[in-house]
Amino acid sequence: MSLSPLSRRAVVGTALSGAVVAATVGPAGAASRPAPAPSSGGGPARRSPSAPAPVPVPPLNVPALRAALADLEHPQLTAAQLRVSGSAGRWCGTEGVADRATGRAVHERDTFRIGSITKVFVATVVLQLAAERRLSPEQPVQRLLPGLLPSNFPPITVSQLLNHTSGLPDEQDPPYDPSSPEDIARHRYDRWTPEQLVAQVSHGTVKFTPGTKQEYRGINYVLLALLIERLTGRPYGEAIARRILRPLDLRHTTVPGNDPRIHWPHVHGYMRMTDGSLLDITKFDQSAAWGEGEMISRTGDLDRFLTALFSGELLPPDELERMFTLPPDEVRMVDGTPARYAAGLQTVTVNGITLWGKTGEQYGYSSAMFATRDQQRRAVFSFNPTRRDATQAQVSLRIAEALTKA
Repeated sequence: MSLSPLSRRAVVGTALSGAVVAATVGPAGAASRPAPAPSSGGGPARRSPSAPAPVPVPPLNVPALRAALADLEHPQLTAAQLRVSGSAGRWCGTEGVADRATGRAVHERDTFRIGSITKVFVATVVLQLAAERRLSPEQPVQRLLPGLLPSNFPPITVSQLLNHTSGLPDEQDPPYDPSSPEDIARHRYDRWTPEQLVAQVSHGTVKFTPGTKQEYRGINYVLLALLIERLTGRPYGEAIARRILRPLDLRHTTVPGNDPRIHWPHVHGYMRMTDGSLLDITKFDQSAAWGEGEMISRTGDLDRFLTALFSGELLPPDELERMFTLPPDEVRMVDGTPARYAAGLQTVTVNGITLWGKTGEQYGYSSAMFATRDQQRRAVFSFNPTRRDATQAQVSLRIAEALTKA
């Protein structure tokens, strides 16, 4: 997701633009309502007798979509792109420039950093391993990764990592100022190992008893990626490529590893400096986001991934259902709002339409992929803010409103 463990914590209120939408739009707890059961293949979704019928989505409001995308000033963006698909209609749009140096306009095939959308790929592989009986979601991670977490921590299950109810301590402070764009730029090529990231939370006591509250934490997925490597004997990026990217022909999606560059035609990310200038921040070592926010993709690939995932191509029904199952009602976010994270996916209800998916951030990049459970409407969008703060939620909010507006 970000430059360092501290910067992940420092922007926790803004890094999840979808969570801001969830807290702002729709009735409280609306996202906790039962959802239709997963579909089989590409056919219509199956519903359990207790699940409500899918809510019809309104026809595409193209003028509203164009207007939501065209506003590059509130907040300041250098580019934006949106792909809408599903059984209720399709539309693509782009605004702004992919490269300020050349003036090249954004193209719908341009790639970008997807940040925490990476977590959905990681969760999918973990649940595939569960389906293969290579792990149980209720196993303590301490048993699967012995010696990694302190012995005084209570058992934390794989399931609690997946849905952010682990209660792990906050990260320790890094040796620089994450509020300074100049300091961020100076440290953009810092290299972190996953073990160093885990060491940042291996102190003190857990913040709450695992499973009793929900707090979105990237470190949960660092541990899950380490678990994938322990069980497969290969880098977690190779597991994602073998199990998801190659079978779905996602040719422009990758786990970059130690490479700070984006190699395909791509949208550049920019960061506003203290003097008001914009620094091209596209090249950035992603090791601090290892396992939880480092991937690169494009809207077409993410739409294909979302379609395959929701259609049951990647997971058996029981494992897929975990991705749409929130914690019990008594488990709430640490700020007291209803839980909104399942295993890999988050949920939001806008204008009475419940969407499932994931948001993601990196410096210079913000993105999201969401769909109704029955895939009447899918949406993948990416935009390029010049500041990383709470104003980014404005963009996600107006796009979500346009997607569900009658």
